Amino acid sequence: MRGNVLIIGLGLIGGSIALAIKKEHPDAIIYGYDADGQQAKLAKALKIIDEPVGDYMATASISDLIVICTPVNATVQVVEKLSRQPLKETAILTDAGSTKKKVMEAAERYFSPRQVFIGGHPMAGSHKSGVTAAKERLFENAFYMLTPSSIAGVKEIGQLKMWLKGTKAKFLEVSADEHDYLTGVISHLPHIMAASMVNLAENAEKENEIIARLAAGGFRDTTRIASSSPEMWKDILLHNDQVLIALLDSWIREMEEVKAWMANKNGQRIYDFFLGAKRFRDAMPIHEKGAIPSSYDLYVDVPDYPGVISEITGYLAESSISITNIRILETREEIYGVLAISFQSNEDRALAVECLQLKTTYDTYFD
Repeated sequence: MRGNVLIIGLGLIGGSIALAIKKEHPDAIIYGYDADGQQAKLAKALKIIDEPVGDYMATASISDLIVICTPVNATVQVVEKLSRQPLKETAILTDAGSTKKKVMEAAERYFSPRQVFIGGHPMAGSHKSGVTAAKERLFENAFYMLTPSSIAGVKEIGQLKMWLKGTKAKFLEVSADEHDYLTGVISHLPHIMAASMVNLAENAEKENEIIARLAAGGFRDTTRIASSSPEMWKDILLHNDQVLIALLDSWIREMEEVKAWMANKNGQRIYDFFLGAKRFRDAMPIHEKGAIPSSYDLYVDVPDYPGVISEITGYLAESSISITNIRILETREEIYGVLAISFQSNEDRALAVECLQLKTTYDTYFD
């Protein structure tokens, strides 16, 4: 497809969308704006966009596709601002925010019935941030939620999917309310729980300094999502407040039940609680990308002798397998292996397993 594309917000998501569009539509001209002008210049230097712009309003008027990739709070402000600018009648606007109801309400209020807005949420991410972390394959096989406005028809939705074809994502159309409930259950609430668990550990450390060292194993992996941007999560909680308050109430009620079972020594109910969770989790698809970015960790049971880490990384380097992190685990409760290696994708991890099984006798494990 030919045309002008404007990306507003050049972080990990905006940069990755730009790369995916450019790969599939090389004749398109991609303009990029970021509140940090240096990010926009860097995006051009990295060939993520074609042209940086200092004022997105003028560029919006000539754009065929406008993708807003700002934090959800700022997205509403950008929508209101763009509504004051004459745009192409055929232009399609979309966003990439983690909550949809308030964004779609703003889009209906400011654009309907003259402009097509289709809410979007690519459900993939990374532990890295910024435009330098952008990857054209970031969304491959991930769910990409679309929440069309009332005037978006089959034609316009199809056009947006064509623009975004290079993401290789799996598109799913839902209402804004459905989106916010679904992501509340499987993304937003878990982030609150993870942050709470970490804060609890921090408070406990005041009584016993060994807490932080013990938490460096499975606890750290379980709560890794607590390292996400505080600014982003503040906005998400404020935008999805009604859904999350109801979910928190439900969770608190369940925790009160667990407390009662323990107080009453009701072993059967406690057993059923954990059994039900185990069954549901074990039945989940292993290789699907979900709302929370996947971690591709491999645990290697290596002996303790000088040079073993360089031996492992050397084998992986020989096979051109990139790693994102490597660490020795002191606390390994329910984790089999001394060495934890993180990869960018499930494919890289599978190649690593094959490589290490061929070149070593060390046992490898992953979930």
